[in-house]
Amino acid sequence: MILVTGAAGLSGSAIVKEFANNKVPVRALVRDGGKADAIAGLEGVEVVMGDMARRETVGPALEGVDRALLISSATPDMVETQTAFIDACKAMGVAAVVKFSGRESGIGFDAAAFPFTQMHEDIEDHLEQSGLAWTHLRPSQFMQVYLRSVPAIAGKGVLPLPHSDIALSPVDILDVAKIAFGVLTRPRFENASLDITGPEALTMAEIAETIGTVTGKPVHYEPIDPETHRRGMEAAGLPPFMIGALGKQAAERRRHPQSHVSLEASQGVRRRADTL
Repeated sequence: MILVTGAAGLSGSAIVKEFANNKVPVRALVRDGGKADAIAGLEGVEVVMGDMARRETVGPALEGVDRALLISSATPDMVETQTAFIDACKAMGVAAVVKFSGRESGIGFDAAAFPFTQMHEDIEDHLEQSGLAWTHLRPSQFMQVYLRSVPAIAGKGVLPLPHSDIALSPVDILDVAKIAFGVLTRPRFENASLDITGPEALTMAEIAETIGTVTGKPVHYEPIDPETHRRGMEAAGLPPFMIGALGKQAAERRRHPQSHVSLEASQGVRRRADTL
């Protein structure tokens, strides 16, 4: 049995759907059943309730589980939540944990300069020292993050971001879901860290142009200053912790303006599938 945590979120639900599409049974852990509509009723998907931060609530979800995918919300208590779940996995006899990480593959972020990088490093260290078999999936920026700019894109034809002239290699969450499915169902990537990026590094102008081509309406990149970006996040209702973290992320990206491209994870999973 395979367990996917954070199954009601954007990444988790995409991975659960990949299991359903391949007709492979999976158990999906959600904290709020009201948010599980996207996966409830899918063939082969068993939805269970539990809170990873409260070990006593995840015991039933972990019964009979061989491998677990660890995903949780980006919150100030992410380290405590995920390390508690790792400890619960060990206590319940789970053999391996695949951590959905986020260390900005190929950009070289300074962990001290971006809180989420430090959090993921701390969790990865805890997992590696737990005695469980482990795999770290480290996707780069998701293509879906540009959906946050839909109002400006649709209304003004601009992509407003505080990224100067950097180049990123964003990856589609659906592609990451395929890789996660392969790693979870073919356990041949144990004790390894897998960088996952899109197929090319693109400047912000190139990303804006691509969005325009797909939508059929011209879109251009509009560099904005960090303060304007901060005010926009406040207006969108983001919590202060997230606003601060995303501001630091943007600053760190400007200090490391060129992302690399790594397709080894996707190619490796594909090769493994071809041999089965």
